[in-house]
Amino acid sequence: MSPRGRLVLATLAGLVLAGLVHIAVVLAIPSLSESDALTKARTSETLDHAMPVYTLSTGINPAPAEAWLPIPDPSVAVGICAYNLAEGPMRVSARTGALMLSLAVHGRRGAFYAVTDQAAVRGALDLVILTRAQYDEALANEDENDVSRDVRIVATEREGFVVVRVVAALPSQRQAANEAVQAVSCTIDSPTEDAAKSGG
Repeated sequence: MSPRGRLVLATLAGLVLAGLVHIAVVLAIPSLSESDALTKARTSETLDHAMPVYTLSTGINPAPAEAWLPIPDPSVAVGICAYNLAEGPMRVSARTGALMLSLAVHGRRGAFYAVTDQAAVRGALDLVILTRAQYDEALANEDENDVSRDVRIVATEREGFVVVRVVAALPSQRQAANEAVQAVSCTIDSPTEDAAKSGG
């Protein structure tokens, strides 16, 4: 091979290698970042309710400057519940009312399920987020005579978070929106709890 041919081959090999390294680095950024949404959301794992991310100004208390939401909607209160399905299925329960409420389930790669209060049954919205194995187990243990009102969602990954949003159309509804976010329950479903629910 001529010196020029070797130079062209080496240049092409270098470009291909540089491209592969660039792609690998870009794909690894979410998993290596310490400031991505999932990492921030993990601070809420020990709570049994949604952690406020953005609370609305009520006149007495101004809206806080939130690093999470650089340009927040001034009429939407936001909270999060982080989950790790290695500990068991995550149950997210919300009572609906006059204000519009939505729940969006996120994995590291983004949202994969969303629902609004329009799907509530008798004023209650219950999401249960599970792995495929946990879902299969829940189906196997289900009592045919006891119809579950749970919305079961098979997660794409073991770790993720649920974003709770409550809309305050009027300034007088802002306090109620903030309270509605914090009233959302986020708990781990244990086998004993599931058995009690099936039996009751």
